[in-house]
Amino acid sequence: MKISLPLVLALVLALLAAPFVATAADYPAPRSGEWVARDFRFHTGEVMPELRLAYTTVGERTGQPVLVLHGTTGSAASMLTPAFAGELFGPGQPLDATKYFVIIPDGIGHGKSSKPSDGLKARFPRYNYADMVDAQHLLLTEGLGVTHVRLVIGNSMGGMHTWLWGVKYPDFMDALAPMAAQPTAMSSRNWMMRRLIIDSIRNDPEWQDGNYTTQPRSAKVASVFFAIGTNGGNIALQKAAPTREAADRLLDQRLAAPFRADANDTLYQWESSGDYDPSPGLGRIKARLLAINAADDERNPPETGLMEAAMKQVASGRLLLIPASADTRGHGTTANARFYKESLAELLRSAPAMR
Repeated sequence: MKISLPLVLALVLALLAAPFVATAADYPAPRSGEWVARDFRFHTGEVMPELRLAYTTVGERTGQPVLVLHGTTGSAASMLTPAFAGELFGPGQPLDATKYFVIIPDGIGHGKSSKPSDGLKARFPRYNYADMVDAQHLLLTEGLGVTHVRLVIGNSMGGMHTWLWGVKYPDFMDALAPMAAQPTAMSSRNWMMRRLIIDSIRNDPEWQDGNYTTQPRSAKVASVFFAIGTNGGNIALQKAAPTREAADRLLDQRLAAPFRADANDTLYQWESSGDYDPSPGLGRIKARLLAINAADDERNPPETGLMEAAMKQVASGRLLLIPASADTRGHGTTANARFYKESLAELLRSAPAMR
């Protein structure tokens, strides 16, 4: 499995918070699988004869299904950390895997699912978030025989996918928990920073229209830039780097860290978010919804008022805004379930079964 720099940084931040993280609970061993969607049609009209969709499950099929969705550049493995799975999947925890059947897909272009680096390179079909959600729906219904889930929960890109699930398939779930995401059009700093990654790669002579034989160096530098600019939290970063010398050491460490991601994969992953906008369909959401964001989220700043306006269109939803502190990590805060596990448990207790 390829480990991306953003995932490495998220794990480092989780380790920095270790004194505050409860010991990871035991939960059933994860199981990996693959399913192939035949003649998958993308929003562009392109058709892929065989689209490989990898996934990981935790728990038995007899449990209530729960869909867990990862963030950009991640995979199912990035949701199996002590700070997330260790806080949620163990006995007596909100998503106790002895009671729930947890399904974690690798999104299109991510993990072990079909992606440009498999061989098609820049000839790989252009996918967007709607394509990714439709593929997840096919995996569950046709691949795994799941026609209804108790909960859809996702983080960052997975949070945006969760919003789309509620809009596109409103009868499919009892509850929704989108995290580190807004149900509004991709815009402002969030898109500007993403485009800087995309443009850095496309404008790099080493990219060679996607036909490179050596990874373009721009992908690594742009990814480090993006991670520092849109993740980590102001208070936490000030604590970690209170002087220029400390800031230089931290930056040097991140630039020196191995970057094993593929440039085409990275470009596609960020570009896929460009037309994201579930806002016109928010009134179609039927499930009880708990939106979980952090007050210091650099990509989804609460002061814009966008979330408050959007939540008024959701029939049965509320927003949990985690206050900023030295323990939070900005956009990365919701990778640590200790901040919201009790609220998630309450959502599951209160959400009526819709089937």
